[in-house]
Amino acid sequence: MKYQDCAIAVQAAEIGSDRETAPLLADANINPSTGLASDYLNHFNEAIMLLEMVATCPDCLADFHRWQAMSYREHFLASKFKGRELAIAAYEASDPAARDRLDNLASTMTTVIETTRTTMTGGLSPHASGPLADRAAAWLKILVIRAGAVINGEIEAAQPGAPQAMVDQLMQRTA
Repeated sequence: MKYQDCAIAVQAAEIGSDRETAPLLADANINPSTGLASDYLNHFNEAIMLLEMVATCPDCLADFHRWQAMSYREHFLASKFKGRELAIAAYEASDPAARDRLDNLASTMTTVIETTRTTMTGGLSPHASGPLADRAAAWLKILVIRAGAVINGEIEAAQPGAPQAMVDQLMQRTA
């Protein structure tokens, strides 16, 4: 186990047992009640921005293809977020149900992005790519809002449909 992983595990144990960490979490832009940070959503907002650019400028498709899926942990390990270790530790100490809801939403968003990218490179005409990019961006915005609600502790049991069902519905409108 790397030093950084050990440090994160120790921090997670401390967060889980110390209720006085709320100000520390809030200072790091981590929701103290959920232990989740909205900075993770910037990863998906980047994909949304790229999709919106593809819709108006097909030459931006290469930028969209370079977007890479990242888990919550991967996002923070790669980021320059000032409280990145704390964000990972708080995530690991967070309520498993909230963490699962966020992970399911992230998985759904990733599936939408990757399926959209595959469809765009599978011989879809440039004329059809713009509307597909717009629809995918609209779906992703809804999912980002749901994920934000989970991060902020505003929803308890809201779950999106299965990722494949949502992608199937999106792709049906493309045909």
